[in-house]
Amino acid sequence: MEERYHPELVEPKWQAYWKENQLFKVSCDPSKEKYYLLEMFPYPSGKIHIGHVRNYTIGDVVVRYKRMQGFNVLHPMGWDAFGMPAENAAIDNNTHPAAWTYDNITAMREQLKKMGFSYDWDREIATCRPEYYKWEQWLFLKMLEKGMAYRKESYVNWCEKCNTVLANEQVEQDKCWRCSQTVQQKKLWQWFFKITDYAEDLLIHCDKLPGWPDKVTVMQKNWIGRSVGSELKFQIHGKEDDIVVFTTRPDTIFGATFMCLAPEHPLVETLSKGTDKENEVKAFVQKISSQERSAEGIEKYEKEGVFTGAYCINPATGEKIPVYTANFVLMEYGTGAIMSVPAGDQRDFEFARKYGLEIRIIVQPEEEEFDPNTMEQAYTGEGVMVNSGKFNGMDNKKAMDVMTDWLEKKGKGKKTVSYRLRDWGISRQRYWGAPIPVIHCPDCGVVPVPESDLPIKLPEDANLLEKGGSPLSNLDYFKKATCPSCGSEDAKRDTDTMDTFVESSWYYLRYCSPRYDKGMFDPEEVKYWAPVDQYIGGVEHAVLHLLYSRYFMRVLHTLGMIDFKEPFTRLLTQGMVCKETMTCPEHGFLYPEEAKKIEEGKFICTKCNNDVELGRVIKMSKSKKNVVDPNELLEKYGADVTRLFSLFAAPPERDLEWSEDGVEGSHRFVNRVWRLALECIGKIDNPQGFNGAASDLSSSQAKELYIKANHTIKKVTDDIDKSFHFNTAISAVMELVNGVYAIDIDSADAELKEVILFSLESILLLLSPILPHFCEELFEKLGKKGSILERPWPSYREDSLETDEVLVIVQVNGKLRSKFTIATDCDEAVLKETALADKKIIKHMGGKEPKKVIVIRKKQTLINIVV
Repeated sequence: MEERYHPELVEPKWQAYWKENQLFKVSCDPSKEKYYLLEMFPYPSGKIHIGHVRNYTIGDVVVRYKRMQGFNVLHPMGWDAFGMPAENAAIDNNTHPAAWTYDNITAMREQLKKMGFSYDWDREIATCRPEYYKWEQWLFLKMLEKGMAYRKESYVNWCEKCNTVLANEQVEQDKCWRCSQTVQQKKLWQWFFKITDYAEDLLIHCDKLPGWPDKVTVMQKNWIGRSVGSELKFQIHGKEDDIVVFTTRPDTIFGATFMCLAPEHPLVETLSKGTDKENEVKAFVQKISSQERSAEGIEKYEKEGVFTGAYCINPATGEKIPVYTANFVLMEYGTGAIMSVPAGDQRDFEFARKYGLEIRIIVQPEEEEFDPNTMEQAYTGEGVMVNSGKFNGMDNKKAMDVMTDWLEKKGKGKKTVSYRLRDWGISRQRYWGAPIPVIHCPDCGVVPVPESDLPIKLPEDANLLEKGGSPLSNLDYFKKATCPSCGSEDAKRDTDTMDTFVESSWYYLRYCSPRYDKGMFDPEEVKYWAPVDQYIGGVEHAVLHLLYSRYFMRVLHTLGMIDFKEPFTRLLTQGMVCKETMTCPEHGFLYPEEAKKIEEGKFICTKCNNDVELGRVIKMSKSKKNVVDPNELLEKYGADVTRLFSLFAAPPERDLEWSEDGVEGSHRFVNRVWRLALECIGKIDNPQGFNGAASDLSSSQAKELYIKANHTIKKVTDDIDKSFHFNTAISAVMELVNGVYAIDIDSADAELKEVILFSLESILLLLSPILPHFCEELFEKLGKKGSILERPWPSYREDSLETDEVLVIVQVNGKLRSKFTIATDCDEAVLKETALADKKIIKHMGGKEPKKVIVIRKKQTLINIVV
């Protein structure tokens, strides 16, 4: 037999066996309890990276474990194939996004299969296929019909480099989430989904997701951003219209001496139009559109603004106050308009000082009086009301509700709740996405495409314009359309495409019935499989994909299509894979293979022999070149060793630090188990392992190993079930392997050999989800038929977790001097007698009589002899 494991022979053999016997194919079976595990599906970049390997290995181990426990397990795979990444990559590689995407899917599918992942490939989907996006177009029409989708002209986040709009959730620190270009504000007609209709429900249910990490639910709560306050109306001077503001400080309304609007506010253009301020306002709005527009970003700029030429009426004082547009007001907070109270808000205070606007004191401490002309900063604390009419002398906290009720009676205010969350803008001015299924008619306006015309197919033969511009608006055969309502031939299709997050917001339901052609999904299949029991992916999707998915399920629930609201019962956000950077003074960042190891901690550049500087351990990144190609690992070590290292190096929720030594260590362990198994197979003739109680065993060696094996089964089961801590589960198996290695099989009797065989079989069953090919091969060599995956998960015996002997620690005058084991049920007199008769104890007592013998009986028994 082979002395070492040969993955290049073993792994293809068992992958072929699994495929031939359709072991991963699954269907509804009401007689079995279902378990749906899903990892976030990948964008088809062309190569899987080590992060994919770790993510999918975590999922695959749980899937195999659950299958062996008797669950009917759904474990599908597909491709998040639309969107800017594929389009930009295709441009960079001078090819078409469709060709790029389909070629990459083929390549990545083969890579995943080589890793031995147990996917039901019959359920594979790609979101760029018309048979997939047909149904999100259908859902768009339903949402449009129900008022859940709408179109409006507004300022949007615009990435010049990506040449498209971004949703608020796709702007990270004022930069594009994809290319890190600074985002600008641009006015466009856009389609929106009314996610704000579900803001309260999404927020409430954040506390009803016990299987989700707290950090994710906290991020979603903060993004939804619920604030309790008052909505107040300031009538525009000379008009019937109002400027509506949201404030958490209605007690300060008497101190509102001017109004500030966000530059993106639609009233800014309206109010300044036709005034001598019109051009100045336009220039200011244009200037601000290129600045960072986030809560953090606006703090970088000096507060500035311009008068719009308009006034509004303070509903409390009846005074006419000027309306400004200012760079420190954000459209995404409240209504995009703030009543400016310079005495009570520092930003308003600085703005008022700069532009010579009135500062009026409205709240001050009871024993203190402020002078607006000399005060150096706004007062934001508690106090009593002043300059506030009939509310003077009232505690400002108590005044909040009283003043809101007063304004409500005047028809100028009401208590309300505001959210930071804004409706989801889904229009994208890019080519590679699902077309929006509406037609624009010069007579009828926006007209939905008839359902019978779906899918509106994206023309995959279109050539991209320079800089990635969408060709759809230039393709007459796509753009020209007949109005379904009036028959006009002057109608045009909408040439925007949907945000790629629309596709990923419901794909997990499509997996339940991927070939179903009568709707988004087969209701009976979804009723059996959904929701997803365990979802695995990165925390970076907390307020993008994960929030949108929760929203989509509420839409489907409202439409009566499903009976649940939450898509994922449990969520695991795995850590990143990290590695130190390597830098050459001449060639910059180096790939690992471009640095040659000279001695421990010292490397030289293979290009120029210069010393290489080892940098910090950071997330693997192509730009930093601190990446490891999984294909090289597969060629050198095989899939199972790669899987083992990715699980053993760190708990799944923690970052994993890449280590070549760690991979070598995993390789050595696999071969150690291989040699042990072959030795046992060659020397043990017993057809069956021992399966009784530990008390039935006669030898202490057999009993000790058997108890250790049962302990290991319990430990591994608990670690996978409760916390997915595969690293400690693997450590427990390693200890059991050491225990078997410590026995001389040649001198073992029949009883001990039965226990060794039980231990070996347990080792293989416990490792089989982690090392599937390896364990299949050894299980076959043990003479077992079929696949180890079809065997039940090993169970432990409660009566064999504890030995009937106890370890006794013996001290003399508080110092450890000896140890021995003795029957658990022996009495104290026997314990003392045995301790005093121990040769080591007699020596350390030096012939003296003991003054006292203290016995403490816990998990371990302690005897302290005082002489």
